[in-house]
Amino acid sequence: MKRLDLDHWPRREHFHFFRQFSEPFFGVTVRIDCTEAYRYCERSGESFFLHYLHKCLAAVNGVEAFRYRVEGDQVVVHDVIHASATIGREDGSFGFSYILFHPDVQQFVTGARAEIGRVRETRGLDVGVAGADVIHFSAVPWLDFTGLSHARHHGRPDSCPKISVGKMTERDGRLRMPVSIHGHHGLMDGREVGQFVDLFQELMLTSGPASRESETENSTAPGR
Repeated sequence: MKRLDLDHWPRREHFHFFRQFSEPFFGVTVRIDCTEAYRYCERSGESFFLHYLHKCLAAVNGVEAFRYRVEGDQVVVHDVIHASATIGREDGSFGFSYILFHPDVQQFVTGARAEIGRVRETRGLDVGVAGADVIHFSAVPWLDFTGLSHARHHGRPDSCPKISVGKMTERDGRLRMPVSIHGHHGLMDGREVGQFVDLFQELMLTSGPASRESETENSTAPGR
């Protein structure tokens, strides 16, 4: 982790302007083509949830602005960003997790499965299990949404991007799912969100090993 040199950052004034807003986050919703990824997981019996979560994190880490976090009047750049994903339990509740990203899919899956198991054996939210080196991630597989907002504590400093995925639908033989991205406007603009979306889409058009658990591993409402 390092501090960003604000004196030579073109967005210095933008940062100081937007960080004073009571709501500095902006959001967009896009559709991601997940045909190849889902069919690969369907054929192999592997987890679609862990498959797309890994690719989402790979895209997050591939766009530097998604690794920026606000610390007071400074910006730090994290080396690696992980996922604080909401994990559903059998009783209908959910808990927050801390799923470590690893470029190697199998190592990622091993750690993710262990963390999912831990959350499902606990009760409550486990608030604070993750720090600022995460995206806040949730899945809403019951809804083919076209927009989404988040519950937020405006009195608490927060600059973590928030990414949510929705219900997969089929049209003209292609499978797509909505993806909502919210980012701190002091740290990124639409250009950086577009870079993330393009990279995430590119990665979803490829296939690779994931896990053998079902998509319902993560199915909870958004909010942090």
